[in-house]
Amino acid sequence: MIKKMNIWRLTPPQILVLGFAAIIFLGAGLLTLPFASATGHSIAFIDALFTATSATCVTGLVVVDTGSVYTMFGQIVIVSLIQIGGLGFMTMSTLIAFAFRKKITLKERLVLQEAFNQGSMEGIVRLIRKVIIYSLSIEAIAAVIFTIRWSFDMDFAQALYFGIWHAISMFNNAGFDLFGTVDAPFVSLTGYVDDFVVNFVAMALIVLGGIGFIVMSDLMDYNTKKKLSLHSKVVLSMTGFLIMFGAIIIFIFEYTNIRTMGSLDLGGKILASFFQSVAPRTAGPNTVDIGALRQASQFFIVILMFIGASPGSTGGGIKTTTFTILISAIVTMIRGKEDIVIFRYRLAKDRILKAITLTMMALFLVIIVTMLLSTTEDSQLLKILFEVTSAFGTVGLTMGLTPELTTFGKILISLTMFAGRLGPITLAYALQPKQEKELYRYPEGKITIG
Repeated sequence: MIKKMNIWRLTPPQILVLGFAAIIFLGAGLLTLPFASATGHSIAFIDALFTATSATCVTGLVVVDTGSVYTMFGQIVIVSLIQIGGLGFMTMSTLIAFAFRKKITLKERLVLQEAFNQGSMEGIVRLIRKVIIYSLSIEAIAAVIFTIRWSFDMDFAQALYFGIWHAISMFNNAGFDLFGTVDAPFVSLTGYVDDFVVNFVAMALIVLGGIGFIVMSDLMDYNTKKKLSLHSKVVLSMTGFLIMFGAIIIFIFEYTNIRTMGSLDLGGKILASFFQSVAPRTAGPNTVDIGALRQASQFFIVILMFIGASPGSTGGGIKTTTFTILISAIVTMIRGKEDIVIFRYRLAKDRILKAITLTMMALFLVIIVTMLLSTTEDSQLLKILFEVTSAFGTVGLTMGLTPELTTFGKILISLTMFAGRLGPITLAYALQPKQEKELYRYPEGKITIG
């Protein structure tokens, strides 16, 4: 007799995996309803599943244009999945618990600890309360600004709808947009390439959503504590460096490219360079045609997407902290030092091993999926690599391959988005058998390296 699965015996990683999977399939079911489609006919389940996965994993890759294919009902389902996926379904369930004054159990605290990648449960509920307040406040402010700006281009009701919808999408680093039409699908924000207000607000939302809720909480408490944690210092410094360095590189490569930035004035070129540098922080929207970028720019964006956002955020990738540890390890080894020191703090060995493990698992995932898709999809290798990295980093930028994917390709990219949102390590912990304590240690051996 098959025993029923007891959810209370599941580990926190297993609950996260099953929870996200349940939300995805629920969303896919809603999107296949006839009144979710603009044509009145049910959308193919594989396309609905792909869209639901992309929304819940806050990616932004789409096989059909969101603005022209889905009705308002379908669009509301998508943006709801984005909000749930961005903040995490455990955060949303905690919000409901707060509303009904329900006590947060120990098991729920453990799952929240896993979801936000925290070292302990101490202050986890307080952090969740801050996450909810900060997120909704930031989205509300951005929605107001977007509404005012777009009210000059459309009627107020549509501007308000667009403002709220895109504020949620941008803050959660989803990259979905409603600007596509039947005649011009998948346009993203290309119509606002030199619009300062739209660019600035969108970039602010992407950065705030990408630095992580832990850092946002740290910044809000700065007036009281008068100092930032090591985590916040690393995230802010590396995020700032990557955005500035990325903007400079893209500006140099695309300055004379008439298909992207060549026809813009100097101010427009600078704005477009910064936006295309910020977007790979796992956001997804673009103001220039990504497929028209020079190959050097496209490959550079692949690197930025692989690094991704920061821990405890709405974004994916290996994370800025992991990248910082790897770079610091290289510098430490070259200098002949033993300890990795960042901002006068020595890092524990387990942090270094976890960073290396995460990076290698992510690299293997991207390589294997790229190899598989190169055999099933009729496209260039760089285009496939770009798509796979975008899916893993939950970015949503594309060179145009997504709508052309085969059924196998859609399934594989969906699984990659799922793995990227939860993280390879979380998935590994969810799938591994119960750990047993080692009763002995093997003798130490030496291997020649280099």
